[in-house]
Amino acid sequence: MNNQYLISVDLGGTKILSALIDSKAQIVYRYKIPTEMSKGKNGLVISIAESISKVLSDNHLYENDIRAVCLGVPGTVNPSSGIIGNAPNLGIKNFNIKEALAKFISIPILIENDVNLAGLGIKKNEFKDAVKNMLVVAIGTGIGGALFFDGKIYRGSSFYAGEIGHMLVEPKGKLSSKSKSASFESAASRTAMVKEIQSEIRKGKKSILSEFKSPSKPIKSKNLQLAIKKKDTVAVKHVTKASKTIGTILGSITTLLNLDTIVLCGGVIEALDDFMMPIINKSFKKAVLEEPGKSVKVVATKLGDDAALYGGIALADEFLGN
Repeated sequence: MNNQYLISVDLGGTKILSALIDSKAQIVYRYKIPTEMSKGKNGLVISIAESISKVLSDNHLYENDIRAVCLGVPGTVNPSSGIIGNAPNLGIKNFNIKEALAKFISIPILIENDVNLAGLGIKKNEFKDAVKNMLVVAIGTGIGGALFFDGKIYRGSSFYAGEIGHMLVEPKGKLSSKSKSASFESAASRTAMVKEIQSEIRKGKKSILSEFKSPSKPIKSKNLQLAIKKKDTVAVKHVTKASKTIGTILGSITTLLNLDTIVLCGGVIEALDDFMMPIINKSFKKAVLEEPGKSVKVVATKLGDDAALYGGIALADEFLGN
């Protein structure tokens, strides 16, 4: 990193997390603020710029100490132009956030889809050159993916590669926020698990999650973790069902793409790794063809929520050189 620092910004629907990464690729400082979309996209840009200024001032640094600002966005992104094509959770379409942010800071600005950025972080920090054809899958509010072929990230013709959450799972069923058919994320995301659990509770099923029976009171990953730990039958049923679906879909994808590694990440996986991964692996082995599936590793990342932050290093290497 040429003895300079890097700032990674993970832009989410509820929070903006900024991190300072030093020349040894260590996160040395974090700063988090809520995402306030009520202020509009220009207000969002100002919030990001103010976060970056806070990182600099708190660490007694100047803009010329920073190699790049790397921004992860939950939506389709053109990393070369800096344009966000569509970010539904932020209510943003066709917006050049790179140009907008450049009005406030003179540091090189790089942007990427948040799951792609997590994938870049996972590959660089956990696998390096040990894998060639890899899929990273983020399980959370929705489901997203990042694809790597021959060791390089694959973004697709219009930057939609990896959007596996909107793959068709059932001929008929519930819609995801963007799909026109029953989708992977409408069947196996945390949102899907929570809807099924809340539905059963409202029908009178006993559960330690009964206080969350209203959709207005969300069940978070930590709540699911506690319910699974206490062997809550309603939670166990629906987390198991989702895990089986995840394994089946990943098996089909591996048969198609002949992957060597699949890495799962996201809040649900971080909270429920020990429970979900054995079920996912068992379902995966049943679904995948024997030859392409026999040597595939299906594992959970060890980086947790930091994966996207570390991805900034790989993104800077790609666009600015080592």
